[in-house]
Amino acid sequence: MFYTPPKIHSPLSLSDLTARIGETVSVCGMIHKIRRMAGFAFVVLRTEIGDLQCVYGEQAAFPLSVLAEEQAVRVTAVVKEDARSRLGFELLLCEVEILSRPTEPSPVVINNKEIAASAESLYDLRPVTLRNAKERAIFTIQAEICRASRDFFERMGFTEIHSPKLVSGSAEGGANVFRLDYFGKEAFLAQSPQFYKQMMVAVFGRVYEIAPVFRAEKHDTARHINEYTSIDAEIGFAESCSALMQTEAALLVHIFKAVCERCSAALALWNAKVPEIGEIPTVTFDEAKEMLRKKFGRADEDDDFSPEEEKRLSAIIRRETGSDLVFVTRYHTAKRPFYALDCPEDPHLTESFDLIFRGLEVTTGGMRICDYAAQIAKMEARGMDVAPFAPYLQAHKYGLPPHGGFGIGLERLTARLLGLDNVRRATLFPRDIHRLTP
Repeated sequence: MFYTPPKIHSPLSLSDLTARIGETVSVCGMIHKIRRMAGFAFVVLRTEIGDLQCVYGEQAAFPLSVLAEEQAVRVTAVVKEDARSRLGFELLLCEVEILSRPTEPSPVVINNKEIAASAESLYDLRPVTLRNAKERAIFTIQAEICRASRDFFERMGFTEIHSPKLVSGSAEGGANVFRLDYFGKEAFLAQSPQFYKQMMVAVFGRVYEIAPVFRAEKHDTARHINEYTSIDAEIGFAESCSALMQTEAALLVHIFKAVCERCSAALALWNAKVPEIGEIPTVTFDEAKEMLRKKFGRADEDDDFSPEEEKRLSAIIRRETGSDLVFVTRYHTAKRPFYALDCPEDPHLTESFDLIFRGLEVTTGGMRICDYAAQIAKMEARGMDVAPFAPYLQAHKYGLPPHGGFGIGLERLTARLLGLDNVRRATLFPRDIHRLTP
């Protein structure tokens, strides 16, 4: 028999409060704003379930002067129906218990619709600025993206894994890694869970992970950060890139539907338009380059897209199909990692893809090499030293199924969904070449 634990405290939900009209309740929260009126005051309480409007009036058994913004309090109040309220009710304050007090006033005004501060101040004062409703909404939505992703993967039979973030080598085989001392040995922060999720397809078949990755790239742009969260999936016995893209499309449909249903108030604060996904258009890399040449008379790079080209391609696809998303397939081998599977009919191309969402690449994916000899041959053809990759290559040596997968940048996906102009805005505590605090 299972032990029955004692009942634990959980906050009253909005539906609980709606069902208790006329009753007295106890609610904990932070005093977000006090608006003094003639003979009464509105007190906005910031709680786990959202902002609640309270009314201080003649029923209160305490002086209004004891309240201050950003106090932590426990209030006793009567739930009163109010059709004018966004929630359909308000709380008539009766008693208050002050649980903690701030020692200084807030350095920025956080209880207006938006914070009037520079981007750097938003990040420098992150523990405070995130209390603003609009800033908080970004991460309410981001949390739902993660929750919906897990829900989708679990429904589809994936197993969640947790790969190590301290590793002995670089997943991409490049130099953009953070080095550190590991008991006298050289180690690195993981660029990707790529090797480990490939290993695990021979164990579980389908795996996923939502976790941080680290890139020591000295970029200082609106689209790059040095620590970000990746939603990674790897599928054993995957048949093709098309199958992988269909899986991601289904995942995005599930995410966007959940965000619309569960985060409508947060979306409204940003006037965000969530795309309706039908069939996502697909073009090959070379086709996309030709479209850009025809439209603009040139291409910026041979084997990749420049940031401006991603925006231009999105605009073309949007105009021609109405879609905010486009899959680009068959990238050139020279620009893809050593584990990318080459196209059998043209080894200069790979069975890989990116997903571009409103002018920004948010996903990279593709089929991987599962054959040991083929993987060794490709690494040697690139002049790579195979020896450091021996632990990874064990999976190939002792048998791997055909497989492929993809990784979605959580911050980029959030930023594009809300129309944010900088991926840092969609990062809880940004880490870039200038920032290591707070």
